Amino acid sequence: MDYFKLSQNGTDVKTEVIAGATTFMAMLYIVPVNAFILSSAGMPYDALITATIAMSFFASVLNGLWANTPIAMSVGMGLNAYFSFGLVKGMGIPWQSALGVVFLSGILYVLISVTPVRKWLVETIPLDIKRAVSAGIGAFIAFIALEQTKIVIADPSTYVHIGHLQDSDVQLALFGFIVALFFTLKKVKGAFIISIFITTVIAWFLGMAEMPESFFSTPASMSPVMFKLDLSSAFSLSMIPIILIFLLTDLFDTLGTLAGVGMRAKLFEKEDGSKALQKTIEADAVATMFSGLAGVTSTTSFLESAAGVEEGGRTGLSAVVVGVLFLLPLFLLPLFKAIPPNAIYPILIVIGIMMFSELQHINYKDDATKYATFFIVLGMPMTYSITNGLLLGALVYVIVEIIQNKAKEISPSMILLSLAGIIIFFFL
Repeated sequence: MDYFKLSQNGTDVKTEVIAGATTFMAMLYIVPVNAFILSSAGMPYDALITATIAMSFFASVLNGLWANTPIAMSVGMGLNAYFSFGLVKGMGIPWQSALGVVFLSGILYVLISVTPVRKWLVETIPLDIKRAVSAGIGAFIAFIALEQTKIVIADPSTYVHIGHLQDSDVQLALFGFIVALFFTLKKVKGAFIISIFITTVIAWFLGMAEMPESFFSTPASMSPVMFKLDLSSAFSLSMIPIILIFLLTDLFDTLGTLAGVGMRAKLFEKEDGSKALQKTIEADAVATMFSGLAGVTSTTSFLESAAGVEEGGRTGLSAVVVGVLFLLPLFLLPLFKAIPPNAIYPILIVIGIMMFSELQHINYKDDATKYATFFIVLGMPMTYSITNGLLLGALVYVIVEIIQNKAKEISPSMILLSLAGIIIFFFL
C-alpha cells in the first residue's frame, strides 16, 4: 500500500476501509435519486441505475488512484434536475442532445483544468455570486421536488398553490421529508438512504407501492443510454450558455466541496497540497466528460466524503473502497424499482435547503451582490432555469455597478456573463 502513502498520511488500511464504507453509505442515495430524476426526461430507468453506479465506481476509483485524496465522486445533484426539468421538459431539448451538452462541458472542463483558465474563472467570478448560484440551485431542486410530490400544485390564478395535503401520496412525501430531516439533524450517517428505506417500507405496508418478489437480479444493460449523445445538435449557438452553465456549476460545486472537506482533513495544506487539489479537479473533469458518454449528467466531488474523513480517511484508498462498494447495488435493481417517487423527492427538498443555506455567508452590504443574489436565487426556480437565473443576476450585477460608478471594478467574467444574458434574452 505504499502507493497510497498510508504511513505518511497517518493512516492504515483498516482506517481507510472503514472510512470508505462510511462515505459509501452516505452516498448510496444517489443511485435511486439520480435514476428517478433523469428518467423524468424519458430515459430508461433500468439503464440509468447501471450508468449511475458505473460512473460512481469510475470517478471515485479514478480520483483515488490519480489524486490520492479521500474524495468520492458521483453524478451531481442540481444539474441532473436541470437536465430533466429545465432542458428536456422545460425547453423541449431531446435528452440525447442534452447529453451532448454534458459531454462538451466535460471537454471544456478538462481543458481549463490543466490551463490558467481555471484559476482565472475561480478568481474573477465574485465568491458571493458563486454562493448565490449554489443557493439558487438549491431553491430550484427543492421547488422541483415540491412540485413533483404535489405539495405545491399549479393554479390558473396564482400560478402556484398549496397541494391537497389530505392526499395519501402527498402525506407519504411529507412523512419522508420529516424522516430525512430528523436523521439529517441528528447527524446520522447514511441519513438519506435510511429515510428512503423507511418511507419505502411504509409505502409497501400501506399498499401505496408494490413490494418486489425478489430484491436481486442481474445488472441492467447501459446500452439504451450509453453513447446515445447527439453532438451535432449540441454544437449550436443557443447551446453555448447551457454548456457554460454545466461547466461553471460543476467547477464551483467541486471547488466548494474540496474546500470544505479539504479544510477539515487538511488535505491541501501540506507541501504537495496544491498538486493534490489540481489532480482531484482533473479527475473530476475527466469523469464529467465520460459521464456524457455513459448516459448521465456531470459527475462531481461529493460533500458526503466528509463522513469518511471524520472516520479517519486521508488517502485515495478510501475513495477506491467507495468505488468498489458502489458495484454492489448493481444486483439490486428490483429493490430500486420498487421505491415510490414520493420516497425519493423529499431528499431533494433537504438537499435544496442545505444548498440554500449558502445565503448566510453572502455580504448583503454590497449593493451589486445584494440585487444580483435576489435575481439569481429567485430567477432559477421562477424561470425553471439555472441558466436564466445566473444570467439575470450577472446582468443586474453589472447594471448596479455602473449606476454606482464602479464600472472599472466589474470583473471580466461578470461582463461576459452579462453580455451573454443580453444576447440570450433580447436577440435569440
